[in-house]
Amino acid sequence: MFDFFEQPYTLVGAAVLVLFGVLTFRSVLPEKRRFWQWLLPVVLAGGAFALDALVQTDAEQISGTIETGAAAFEAEDLAALGQVISDDYSDSIHSTKERLLFYCRETLSQSLVVKARIKGLKLMNVSDANATVMVFAQITFDKNSYVAANYKPSLLIKARLNLKKRPGVGWLISRVELEGLDGQSVGWRQIR
Repeated sequence: MFDFFEQPYTLVGAAVLVLFGVLTFRSVLPEKRRFWQWLLPVVLAGGAFALDALVQTDAEQISGTIETGAAAFEAEDLAALGQVISDDYSDSIHSTKERLLFYCRETLSQSLVVKARIKGLKLMNVSDANATVMVFAQITFDKNSYVAANYKPSLLIKARLNLKKRPGVGWLISRVELEGLDGQSVGWRQIR
């Protein structure tokens, strides 16, 4: 079923159609012209922009969670990173949230990352409480780091993220599985 919250700008198209209807009505029945008739398409278009600004959809919340995680990773802020990770986190290497944060603490203590940018998100599956997202990101490393010196200064990463919706908290990352580095298929075990 169509959801106006996911596509609020459809109402802008409807406002244009209403505008044509108002123009036609006013030209066919000039004696029924009223000033408020011009307000119908304006109110409808304004409602579309208000709907977009005021209502945050699941897709926007998921994107915000992932962007917050990337910013925390770039800033080496483990407290902020821990806030976007679910307490029941587990993946193929890290069985708990604490193990993942320990791995991040060990890795980020070397000041490897200069920039972490999300290049694209593909929502694979979104239900009421679970979501699967394919994330494409670019990580730029410090020029003096081991990775930049021995491999490359920048990597393109493809990862599959599972998220869970928590009441009152929003979407939290419950699993991260690496799927590729620079177009090569890899997993957590290959980069460890």
